[in-house]
Amino acid sequence: MPLYKTIAPNENTQLLVWKITESLNELKAQVALKPNMQLRLDGMKSELHQRAFLSVRMLLKQLGLTDFNLYYDASGKPHLDNGKHISITHSNQFAGIIVSDQPTGIDIELQRDKIQRIATKFADKEFAYLNLENTAEYIKQLTVIWGAKEAIFKIRNEKGISFKDHIEVDSFKGNKNSTSAYLQFSGLSVKFGVEFTEIENCILVYASQY
Repeated sequence: MPLYKTIAPNENTQLLVWKITESLNELKAQVALKPNMQLRLDGMKSELHQRAFLSVRMLLKQLGLTDFNLYYDASGKPHLDNGKHISITHSNQFAGIIVSDQPTGIDIELQRDKIQRIATKFADKEFAYLNLENTAEYIKQLTVIWGAKEAIFKIRNEKGISFKDHIEVDSFKGNKNSTSAYLQFSGLSVKFGVEFTEIENCILVYASQY
């Protein structure tokens, strides 16, 4: 499958989504990996995870980059050797990356019923605006909130951050596809812009630090 979706939030940011339809062998034939990344791929037990891992490298190729331009720090956060910020995600049949001059994060989440059971573990003040009467809308809203908090965590990547206690997502009732969110942690107070959209049965969320 070719590139599924591109978004340009601003002139300095590019977001790309890949729908993972190729076989593992088809992807392997198109991607060159550094030795340590080849070992990481070989150690994955799930073929779906392997295909997602390689699909991320297919997205890098769309930007003229390769696995050799990508590295991870000690905490597992990805970086590019050209100094730009990168965030990576994959869920189910989709993989996505966002590359920007500014700190940014991305998350793709499958909309699933079970998110209702864990809602109180990651949401708090957000319950003031959640639509509890419409199950489909409630699941969508929870998925957006989780995705926003995951994207923000990827930006900061600091041990000890609690989705429930330290990150708050503003209301996005109605047809809004953007909102704001706030991180308050260890004396730090940061505001983020959050955008989201539906991609088939998934929610794509991306956040940028103001």
